[in-house]
Parts: sequence; C-alpha cells; structure tokens
Amino acid sequence: MAEDSTPVWDTIAERRSVRTFEDRPVEKEKLVKCLEAARRAPSWANKQCWHFIVVNGKKQVEDLGITQVHFKNVPALIVACGDPEMSGNVDGKPYYLVDVAIAVEHIVLEAWEQGLGTCWVGFVKEDRIRKLFGIPSNIRVVALLPIGYPAEKDGIGAKVARTFIRSANRKEQDEIVHWGKW
Repeated sequence: MAEDSTPVWDTIAERRSVRTFEDRPVEKEKLVKCLEAARRAPSWANKQCWHFIVVNGKKQVEDLGITQVHFKNVPALIVACGDPEMSGNVDGKPYYLVDVAIAVEHIVLEAWEQGLGTCWVGFVKEDRIRKLFGIPSNIRVVALLPIGYPAEKDGIGAKVARTFIRSANRKEQDEIVHWGKW
C-alpha cells in the first residue's frame, strides 16, 4: 500500500518503544506540550477522567525504587491514572481504560514529535504505585510512561524486550481488517 507522507503519518510510522535513554534531562516545556496533547484527547461524554503525575529528574525517578528494566537511566516519568466514576461502562466494559489509553497515546505521539521516546508500561503493581504517589483509592493506575531522549543504541534489556515482544513486527492489513463482515 502506498502511503502519502504527512507529519502525523510520519510520526506514527517512525515511532518506536524506547527503553534506553540518554543521560540528559527532559525540558519541562516538552513535558507540558505532551501533557497538553493528552488534555486534548477525546473521552467518554467529554468527562476527561484522566490524571497524570509527572516526575521530572533522573534522581527523583531513581529514588522511587522502581526496579523494572524500563526504569534504568530514566530522566522523567509520567504516571497515567483514571477515575472510573468519571467515565462510562457499557456491557461490562469500563471506558476509563479507553479514555486514558487515548490520552496516553496522544502523549506518546507528541513525545516522539518533540524528539523524546517512551515505552508504555502497563504491567505495574498498582497498590505499590498508589502508595508511592499518594493516589486516592478510587483512582486506578493505567500505565507508566518512562520518557526521555532515546539513546543511540539500546541496552541489552531493551534488545531482549524487543526480541521477545517483536514490537517492530506488524501484521498485514488483510490479516486484521474485515470489510463488511468477518
């Protein structure tokens, strides 16, 4: 399929999960722009159920004691949360997850535009994160986003993760799109 190049398309096509970062700080202005992109995301009945906690500074991130490979040498971190009561629920599907996911993807794409990399981390120990950041019990932790300038070369942990997850591989459209019916 021939793709027409647009700034949005280029960002979508080029973006990748980044797990290894340069040892340099992230400018607050860039984080603010990423968060503004999230703020503009659509949500259930425009309820905007999301909340974001930003930790900016390698030492501050290290002091959190998060030991997953994704958090080595991380200059900034965004904790994405959602309030289930501020979103809908249809057929047992809690839409706060969708609302926060859309906002997080807006952050991910704008970060790439800003020359930053991220890696969506969804497997978190929610109770530990809740205590660590003082998150109220009615708020759910949806994802953590380590964020910073991508390193030229990935570390061994990132290479193993990419090999295991196969994040660069994409199915062909005819494998996932059903026109008219399944």
